[in-house]
Amino acid sequence: MLRSLVLFALAALAEIGGAWLVWQGWREQRGLWWIAAGVVALGCYGFVATFQPDANFGRILAAYGGVFVAGSLGWAMVVDGFRPDRWDVAGAALCLLGVAVIMYAPRGGSA
Repeated sequence: MLRSLVLFALAALAEIGGAWLVWQGWREQRGLWWIAAGVVALGCYGFVATFQPDANFGRILAAYGGVFVAGSLGWAMVVDGFRPDRWDVAGAALCLLGVAVIMYAPRGGSA
């Protein structure tokens, strides 16, 4: 489970960071190098998910969606000085609960 959690964190860093770099390059007019760096980071995100121990693409991507929500708020707090309200925090917590259920709930052989 620790490996899976680390991979989710790396995926979030690559995807959120990559999208932020593209945003900075285009919306904040920082230039093509920022955009190019963002595209590379987004490409790295695509590979990180393949290292998850679970072999089900749909499950991995669905669970990652919850990590992305919480990670995006964390990124915004650290990098952009965003202050989430209680509803942002509650929503992120629900998403992370969903990640835990999707990825780490005990499963029998058929379900």
